[in-house]
Amino acid sequence: MKFLFITIFPEQIVQAAGHSILQRAQDAGLIEISTINPRDFTTDNHRSVDDTPFGGGAGMVFKPAPLVAAIRAAKEKLPLARVIALSPGGRTLNQKMVQDLAGAGRDLIFVCGHYEGFDERIFHWVDEKVSIGDYVLTGGELPALIITDAVSRFIPGVLGKSVSAEDDSFASGLLEYPQYTRPDVFEGLAVPEVLRNGDHGKIAAWRLKKSLLATYHLRRDLLSDEQIGMIEGTLHPKMCKTQRRFWEDLRQELAGESEVKEE
Repeated sequence: MKFLFITIFPEQIVQAAGHSILQRAQDAGLIEISTINPRDFTTDNHRSVDDTPFGGGAGMVFKPAPLVAAIRAAKEKLPLARVIALSPGGRTLNQKMVQDLAGAGRDLIFVCGHYEGFDERIFHWVDEKVSIGDYVLTGGELPALIITDAVSRFIPGVLGKSVSAEDDSFASGLLEYPQYTRPDVFEGLAVPEVLRNGDHGKIAAWRLKKSLLATYHLRRDLLSDEQIGMIEGTLHPKMCKTQRRFWEDLRQELAGESEVKEE
């Protein structure tokens, strides 16, 4: 998969993508990362890509001509690519979007802004605006790199184990469960016994329970109405014993946490 960044700071992309998993994926030919600088499409001595906004106001705005020329050059290299402009006013990135981008089989062109944003007319050459959250950064390079990193994890061969990306936080719609490694005990803190007993059924139940609890505490908005009902409401009388035991244990653990907080 190919990722092309339209940016006035290409060195930022090269440096950030030149380490760890992204670098190994490039070395293996699994992904390709390149840049185009809009300044290369300017005609003045200062290679200006910005100007003052019509109607007044603080800051500068990206001019349409160099950016559109850069987008056209990018499309010549990657004619089937999806063009994404990084903008606080765009659709908010989430795991489903990441998986959709990875599974679409299309290369990605990122238009990275700076200053006070883009001249609105450039969006006629853009497929979509994407935001990584409800805050403003100094430029679009970091958001574009975040999308690249997140999407690359779903490209076969990029991660050491194919299940890694699917097991991560949000892949199941829940926050991730706690992870442990050796030693069994570190400065008096022990790895939970359930993770050391080799019973994979109990381990899976423990992990799901911990994911649900973490999500309930930190990102309740990710839980379905049914899941919240299982945690807070009345359990269905015809629920099977195993399922009932799971939810009763979870509720008991939640009640225990509340008692500790009150103390």
